[in-house]
Amino acid sequence: MAGQAQYEELVRQFSAFGAVKREMSRIMPADCHSGSAAVLALLGRHGDMRMSRLAELLSVDLSVTSRHVTHVAERGWIERSPDPADKRSRILRLTPAGQEQLDELFRRTTQLLAERLGDWSDEEVGRLTQLMARLRDSFHEGRATTRPAPPPPRPAPPAPGRTTRTPASTRST
Repeated sequence: MAGQAQYEELVRQFSAFGAVKREMSRIMPADCHSGSAAVLALLGRHGDMRMSRLAELLSVDLSVTSRHVTHVAERGWIERSPDPADKRSRILRLTPAGQEQLDELFRRTTQLLAERLGDWSDEEVGRLTQLMARLRDSFHEGRATTRPAPPPPRPAPPAPGRTTRTPASTRST
């Protein structure tokens, strides 16, 4: 098992990973932000699904999912049709235009990764892929999610100009 220092370094690396995500976002078409891209990618990977399932896979609230779905539906990238099993629900599916958009997103992302990782060996890229898949699986929806206990409160420093006094009963004489 990794030590505390390794986990702390991993936290720092995750924080710094934002730069990679920002650069990947910059190459996306102007009308396809990251939430839209995630909807298209999940529908492309998992096929048709209900909005509730999409919200689970996105790990966001249903209202956030609904905004993303509205955005991609307005562009004709997905269609919403009644669920035959429950007419109150909708089934989401990629349209041909949505598949074209998804293909373009993958093309752009693949090109960027090929440029940035061009000096990596095939083995290194394979290992990164393997480790990222394992990391994602470690956070899979079926795993129990517990929040770490907050750190113990630190004592407040003395106010400027004040000295800390030791009670008379604990002073040595």
